[in-house]
Amino acid sequence: MQKNIHIFSVLFLGLWGAISAQETDDIGTETVTVVKPYSPTVSDAFKVKSAPNLNDSIVLQKKEINYSIFSVPVASTFTPAKGKASRVKKTPPPTLYNSYASVGLGNFNNALVDLYTSREFNRGEDLLDFGLSHHSSRGDIESTPLDTEFYNTKFDASYAKKDRDMDWGASIGLQHQLYNWYGIENNAFDDATIATIDEKQNYFNAEAKAHLNLEDSFFKKGNVLLRRFWDASESGENRIVINPTIELPITEELVTINTKLDYVNGNFKNASLNSTTNTGEINYSQFQASLNPSLLVLRDDLTLNLGANIVYGMDTENDDIDFYIYPAVTASYRLLDESVIAYGGVEGELKQNSYYDFVSENPYVSPTLDIRPTDRQYEGYIGLKGQLLSNVGYNIKGSYTAENRKPLFFLNPQNLFRTDVKGYFYGNSFQVFYDDVKTLGIFGELNVDVNRNFTLGINAEFYDYDTETDNPAWNLPSIKGSLFMDYQINKQWYFGANLFYIGERDDLVSQAVQNVLPSEFPATIVTLDGFFDANAHVGYRFNEQLSVFLKASNIANNDYQRWANFRVQGFQALAGVSYKFDF
Repeated sequence: MQKNIHIFSVLFLGLWGAISAQETDDIGTETVTVVKPYSPTVSDAFKVKSAPNLNDSIVLQKKEINYSIFSVPVASTFTPAKGKASRVKKTPPPTLYNSYASVGLGNFNNALVDLYTSREFNRGEDLLDFGLSHHSSRGDIESTPLDTEFYNTKFDASYAKKDRDMDWGASIGLQHQLYNWYGIENNAFDDATIATIDEKQNYFNAEAKAHLNLEDSFFKKGNVLLRRFWDASESGENRIVINPTIELPITEELVTINTKLDYVNGNFKNASLNSTTNTGEINYSQFQASLNPSLLVLRDDLTLNLGANIVYGMDTENDDIDFYIYPAVTASYRLLDESVIAYGGVEGELKQNSYYDFVSENPYVSPTLDIRPTDRQYEGYIGLKGQLLSNVGYNIKGSYTAENRKPLFFLNPQNLFRTDVKGYFYGNSFQVFYDDVKTLGIFGELNVDVNRNFTLGINAEFYDYDTETDNPAWNLPSIKGSLFMDYQINKQWYFGANLFYIGERDDLVSQAVQNVLPSEFPATIVTLDGFFDANAHVGYRFNEQLSVFLKASNIANNDYQRWANFRVQGFQALAGVSYKFDF
């Protein structure tokens, strides 16, 4: 405060002196010469600190505060639950057993036995299987005076081994079948003649198979079949089939070469029933060597297989050699993903026929057959398949087939001049007739998965035949169809059914005459009615191991003829029990 008063006093006295001097003296004029232009400068600005330190005694000092918490315990009964993650309920995996047994009995003295066991070794790399099945019936059919019993027993054993780059295996099979040539109606012969007929026929089969599959090799796979088939009338047949496959990748395509060696030979001790005398045997021997190269082309939605089937065929019994070239072209194209797939092809083959195959199709043939291969020149087909809905599948196909020497079954002539040991010459057995046949066919199929437990399917086939001899296509139906369903009702109950229809067929009933050609035998064409056959089964599972079942066949109780004069058993019911176990 005192400093401010002194400064003000000095300024005031200085100003007062200057005014007084101007009033008393004239100081005159002076000339000022500027030798340097004015160059002002700006000094750095002085920035006041945003938070200056204050040393004023007015500023109050912060008082230190000391505090403490007074804690009082409070009683509480609440306990929070621990959080748990939600879990999806898992379905327990089914228990697998290595053995299975099933036994059933029914009317007509029907019996069913099925046994199976499988053993694994070396952590599943080795597998040994055994199987035994038996189906028989000892019931009679009222329309015939002959025995109608049959049975079929089969035993299989196999061994398989899987390695990292290959798997191979071998198996053996033994089979015994009994059938009767019972195709004689009541009152067709007197009781004395009926008593002399030995209508039983036994078939025996022994076979061995082997296979080999390789992963990283041009030799892809190979199969071998050895079979011996014979019957109770001293007929016998041998067959050997060797079928290796080679795959060769060429750029982005794959070339597959299938080869096959197929040899069959056999002997029938009895002559054809078209002869009134049983003189001379029937011998046959057929050899085939085939080569089937094909090129697989994959392009987006297109799959194309271009190939040919080249066959060398030799009838060693008659010294006849033929050379065949067949087409082997197939293709498929996805029009609408999985909804519509178009497919087609043209294929042909030289089909090796055998006594074993004919018996499998018709067990009532006579042991006096003519065995020849079928020249299937081509089968051209085109179709559509896919899914209408996510659970509805369909397949529609049209085809045209040309075959030379197509085997057809019709009745042997009634040949009472013969005195063979077995009684198959009374018009109660079948022969094989070869004809050149062209077949136009239409096929349709629909499959529905209603849900995971209910499936339903239906299919139908229509055929039109054109034969070289202008005869009917013996025993071939123009219409076939089937309906099937499977329903898992609940965990314990299950149900299934199937219904099939076979349309009308034509057969020939003839009488052998001495010194007359077989084509001139008195004969009559007979037409067999079409038939339905309905079958069903139901079962109940007590647990994973034990279950019971009931099977019903020919539910409509129709006495239809599957083959001419061979009527079937009526309504059949068979009940049984199944058990799974570890052995």
